[in-house]
Amino acid sequence: MTSPEPTSPEPTSPERPDRVGDDQPDDSMRGSVLICVTATLAGIVIGFVGGAFRWLLEAAGRLQLGFVEWADRLPGPGWLIPVATAATGATLAALVVRWEPLAEGSGIQHVEAVYRGQAPPPQIRLLPAKFVGGVLAIGSGLVLGREGPTVHMGAAIGAQAARRAGLPDSEIRMMQTAVGGAGLAVAFNAPIGGTLFTLEEVTRSFRVKTVLATIAAAATAVGCARLILGNHPEFTLKPIAEPELVWLPLFVVFGLLTGCLGAVYNKLVLWFLDHVTAARRIPSVAKATLIGAVIGVVMVINPLAAGGGELLSEMLLGGRQFALSAILGYLVMRFFAGPLSYAAPVAGGLFAPMLALGALWGVLFVGAFDLVWPGSATTLAIPMAIVGMASFFGATVRAPVTGMVLVIEMTASTSAIVPMLAATASAVLAAYLVGSPPIYDSLRERSLSKT
Repeated sequence: MTSPEPTSPEPTSPERPDRVGDDQPDDSMRGSVLICVTATLAGIVIGFVGGAFRWLLEAAGRLQLGFVEWADRLPGPGWLIPVATAATGATLAALVVRWEPLAEGSGIQHVEAVYRGQAPPPQIRLLPAKFVGGVLAIGSGLVLGREGPTVHMGAAIGAQAARRAGLPDSEIRMMQTAVGGAGLAVAFNAPIGGTLFTLEEVTRSFRVKTVLATIAAAATAVGCARLILGNHPEFTLKPIAEPELVWLPLFVVFGLLTGCLGAVYNKLVLWFLDHVTAARRIPSVAKATLIGAVIGVVMVINPLAAGGGELLSEMLLGGRQFALSAILGYLVMRFFAGPLSYAAPVAGGLFAPMLALGALWGVLFVGAFDLVWPGSATTLAIPMAIVGMASFFGATVRAPVTGMVLVIEMTASTSAIVPMLAATASAVLAAYLVGSPPIYDSLRERSLSKT
């Protein structure tokens, strides 16, 4: 059941943010129409901007693979060229953050803080900073996700559109939240997942205006982005059979282990942030340069171990066979490279690397189980990779429905939906039992403590 939009000041809380200013929201029919029109126009903008952002990153990813192969064929220490290139990209991305400090990191925690009245809405100058900084950081090979910048760019566009429409402060905050969800929808070509992200993760409520604004923005944004990127799912899968119910206990065990793994990952992200930030003698730009160089070395070792991980996920879900030792190597390198990259003062998110980790972990789990129960990997590898993506997301972000819907939309497959439900619920339960808070709650509290 939906509840009416708040119309009076309340204390700041996760459930009901306090209002800023004396303007009252317009709950009339005219006000609702204005909200939807504003969200639709803002959705068009983030659709084309986010689509162009994704296109550039995909082009950079293709160039990256060829570039590393070219450098490897050069005489002498040719491997230093990709290392220097990654370090240079990270350095330039850090300089962008120096110009606009709000562009640092994912930005999702800032969107949540704005909705709760704990921070002012972003200004439109964040848009070019996040766009350029994100292309430089992610395009140079850092293990970061494209969704953080698109969410934050969407929030900046939504807030600016609401100001232009003359909406009150409370609805400016709501609009930046709604269009931020449209940015996530563009990042993963998942309009329903982007809508659910706004409602389940950010607002944690289903208010009528927020639902309408988010749906309008997400639908138009994804439609416009598809004009640039094409109308197809994020990942192409061969038809797969639904796992037999006799395997359901195995997926539950997998989910419980995934919850513990997600808790460790969250702690690792915060540990790197705390220790890199604590090194105050090193300028922030120099930190980015050093981290970029380290990731450049990882890229030279194997290009699939760097970047957002979309290509690696595509291979795993497409049935590409890897040796178990290679899967373990990718998992370990990306497990540490992702938090290290996020500690660099540059623009970039966490979602896409998490999804790649979940897919790797799923394939590794099945591979290890196949040693005990030969033949299981043939039928369970791809379903477990799909389930791993959703359950790892659920364990770290603590938004299980959003994670499952995102993965279903990205793969255009419901073949593993029952195991996915069981494993994701188990993962969230395990993360809760070990006392691991949602990663964006921790990041938001950390950012607010610095102000």
